[in-house]
Amino acid sequence: MLILARKPGESIVIDGQIAIKVLKVEGDTVKLGIKAPASVTVHRQEIHEEIQNNNKAAAMKPGWTLPKLAAKKGQPETGLKKKQ
Repeated sequence: MLILARKPGESIVIDGQIAIKVLKVEGDTVKLGIKAPASVTVHRQEIHEEIQNNNKAAAMKPGWTLPKLAAKKGQPETGLKKKQ
């Protein structure tokens, strides 16, 4: 982990395209400004973890199986199917 010290008004740049600026420090709270391309998603850590957990849970829904290849020549089955 890289550790940097910045004062209010100072910034860091990541990969030449993401700028993070320290806007204000109030007690134990630091307010950051983040400037990044629209193609880069920016989330707080707890939100990112929640998204990851929800994606994993959705991918493993009970009672659903992944599609299997067709037994005969042709296209594979598509979509999820409910277990009988």
